Amino acid sequence: MSVPRPAPAGVKGAPGEAGPTPGGKRAIRVLVAKPGLDGHDRGAKVVARALRDAGMEVIYTGLRQTPARIAEAALDEDVDVVGLSSLSGGHRFLFPRVVEELRKRGLDEVIVIGGGIIPAADTQALKAAGVRAVFGPGSTASEIVEFIRAAVAGRDRDVVEPGDQGKGREEGT
Repeated sequence: MSVPRPAPAGVKGAPGEAGPTPGGKRAIRVLVAKPGLDGHDRGAKVVARALRDAGMEVIYTGLRQTPARIAEAALDEDVDVVGLSSLSGGHRFLFPRVVEELRKRGLDEVIVIGGGIIPAADTQALKAAGVRAVFGPGSTASEIVEFIRAAVAGRDRDVVEPGDQGKGREEGT
């Protein structure tokens, strides 16, 4: 389900439709998902609205999604970012499984972020599993927006063009 948004001034297209931004690039596409049996999604909806208000295209999958279904939705929707939310403690198992499912589908460039009630002690393990950032209680919408914009810009800037082998992002950065 897409969270509809009006097109920015000067941009043609139906509300919620992916299209170019005023600079000519398409809007950043973010899939917001609730993996596992967690039934609380108010925070995910607040973040989805903040991202939409920041000009991003947001697709919300709804509650109780499997890692495979989240990865399939990411593939179908051609997203730049997958944002996962967990309040139930399932993040240690579910977030890495989502990353694995994305990789199985060749979605290595999709940026995965997480949020919710996640102990600080779990953050490093999640990052080692491929979750680029973890936002807990007290994180602001602007922090999340700024991280996503910077991460997508960095990923897009580091794309190696044909004939440019050897230039681009170094492993681990």
